[in-house]
Amino acid sequence: MPPSVPSLPRRVAHILRTSLFAQVACALVLGIVVGRLWPDTATAFQPLGDGFVRLIKTVIAPLVFCVVVVGIAKAGNLKAFGRIGLKALIWFEVASTAALLIGLIAANVFAPGAGMNVDPSKLDASAVEDQTAGGSLPSTSEFILHSLPDSAVGAFAENSLLQVLVLACLTGAALLHLGHTKVPAILPAIEQAQEIIFAIVGFVMKLAPLAVFGAMVHLVGEYGLGVIETYGKLIALCYAVAALFLVLLGVALKLVTGLSLWKFVRYTREELLLALGTASSETVMPRMMQKLRQAGARDDAVGLVLPTGYSFNLDGASIYLSVGTLFIAQAVGVDLSLGQQITVVLVLMLTSKGMAGVPGSAFLALSATASALGVIPAGAVALLLGVDRIMDSMRVVTNLLGNCVAVFAVSRWEGALDAERAKKMLDGEIAFVEEDEAPAAVAQEPAEGRASLAKEPAGEVR
Repeated sequence: MPPSVPSLPRRVAHILRTSLFAQVACALVLGIVVGRLWPDTATAFQPLGDGFVRLIKTVIAPLVFCVVVVGIAKAGNLKAFGRIGLKALIWFEVASTAALLIGLIAANVFAPGAGMNVDPSKLDASAVEDQTAGGSLPSTSEFILHSLPDSAVGAFAENSLLQVLVLACLTGAALLHLGHTKVPAILPAIEQAQEIIFAIVGFVMKLAPLAVFGAMVHLVGEYGLGVIETYGKLIALCYAVAALFLVLLGVALKLVTGLSLWKFVRYTREELLLALGTASSETVMPRMMQKLRQAGARDDAVGLVLPTGYSFNLDGASIYLSVGTLFIAQAVGVDLSLGQQITVVLVLMLTSKGMAGVPGSAFLALSATASALGVIPAGAVALLLGVDRIMDSMRVVTNLLGNCVAVFAVSRWEGALDAERAKKMLDGEIAFVEEDEAPAAVAQEPAEGRASLAKEPAGEVR
């Protein structure tokens, strides 16, 4: 007898039970419906999303530390690690500058704020102060100084990824210097801690649908859908520019590595949808690290490039800031000259590097740009208060994909990418396996990596 075909309800139930993507997608739609029908429940559901983000943030710093230390130790070459970092910074600067320029060109061509004729004196400038909590963006020297830890415990407690990276690099260098014979128990202990952290991530990810549901109810209930009608042209332009930038990024990825960005999007669809729903790329960093490692990127490249990108490679934010600056100028009737627009690019190139982790950073960057130009009233920045949260999804997804492309590109340049495995992974020929369930081969633990550390003579740093 031919095998019986499960009924449609059973197939749907099976998909919902086994597919994180389906669960998050349903939660996203349900959250929008509930937020639209019962907006008064927005505050009640907000803790679902906030709680999930807090749980994920708990493991990010120790995970980055473990991955970087193990990556340096297995690579056995600190100079190669330095080259990876330098190439990553060059890629980040080129990509974010390109995003700024594309945004400015699009805003000039389509003029999203033209014809609004807003009187800036009638805008509530104090609302921007409330949004930024009276904070300020750090200067270049402050940003560099803050990236250096003044307390090992404080770096982890404050979730300062750059400080954690510095500590991890120092620890990895010390392991190479001492050699495996002097500290034989340290590296295995860090590897085991890494496995425990990935297991915790697996537990927390089961709550992702609840987090997305709560975040979407809060977004729609708190801000409503009417903002889309008011700022429709600005929203459409920002998302269209982001899409164009991702297409160009996909072309660059194809030229450098031979990989398809579209296939990578399909491979990471669960993570992208979760980041979209929670408006936070941090919620998916641990899973993205797993997927990049299993897709052939070496541990040291993933451990250094991806976390660094969270502070240096804000492509989506660059698009929003450049378009937003011209939108504000057009809305209040200020015509910016070419020289002033070049000033916008230069100011945003500096201010965007210090945005990560600063409350209301987009408004601080916009205020700094307005002050530098001297022709846009500071209160005009309040025009973007109503639309800022809607832009989060564009910023998050663009930033995240930009960082992942950087991992592949820099890995390829440094010879730290298994391109054949990457293609098979993105084509679906190799299935993704949760790290806490993965065999040693999938977790990328080559025997030669340990052997090189074991043979490393004490007192020598390579």
